[in-house]
Parts: sequence; C-alpha cells; structure tokens
Amino acid sequence: MGRRIQSGRRRFGFTLIELMIVMAVISILLAVAVPMYQRSVVRAKESVLRQNLFTLRTVIDEFTYDKAKAPQALQDLVQEGYLRQMPVDPMTGESDWTTIQEDAVTSVNQTEPGIFDIRSKSDKKSLEGTPYNEW
Repeated sequence: MGRRIQSGRRRFGFTLIELMIVMAVISILLAVAVPMYQRSVVRAKESVLRQNLFTLRTVIDEFTYDKAKAPQALQDLVQEGYLRQMPVDPMTGESDWTTIQEDAVTSVNQTEPGIFDIRSKSDKKSLEGTPYNEW
C-alpha cells in the first residue's frame, strides 16, 4: 500500500499547437469582423450626413419663405431660432459647411441674394463612389 504507481505525469495547460490554432481562428474572425464594423460606421455617418443636409435645406427654404429673403450666413438660421445650433458634418467632424449662393437674378430678394444650398466640405467618397461634397 505504500507503493505508488506512476502511470505518467499529468500536465495542465495547452500545447503550442492548440494555442496556434486558437490564434489563427481569432485572427480569421477579426479579419472578417473589422471591415464589416468599419463599413457600418461609415454607413451610419452617411445616414447622419443625409439627415443633416435634408434638415439644413428644409430650414433654409423655411427661412427664405418666412423672411422673403435667403439667409446671408448659416448663423442667421441659429440667431432667428430656426435651429438650436448648427449641426456637425459627420465626415469632417466640424459644423463648417460649404454654402452655395443663389443667383441674384433668380433670388427671392434680388437686392440681397443669399444661401441657396449647402454641401459637405469633405473630399472623401461615399461607399457608393460619389463624393460627399456633391450630395
């Protein structure tokens, strides 16, 4: 009874091959997941940009209709209460937009032509291939 039979040492842990297989599986999953995540972030930013452009264009039209003249600067929309604050362009991270002035001949108030349209200042392209500054 005092004798012990050593049938082999039990080792705890993982072998190098097992660790390498796990690391390979993890790297494959990351290689698939990271691009999908990045595309979904870009899609979300594009959606926010579309919504901000729609809102700004609608507010510019409302201002022009109400005041019988187009806004001279985007800050006029905030000062007159049409917006609480200027929305941020998600592509540039700033609330700085490219404004397009209306033609004096076709403007509502020909003595004071103002802002007719607004665009993003980003020089990047969308997932569809169109530049954001052409939206």
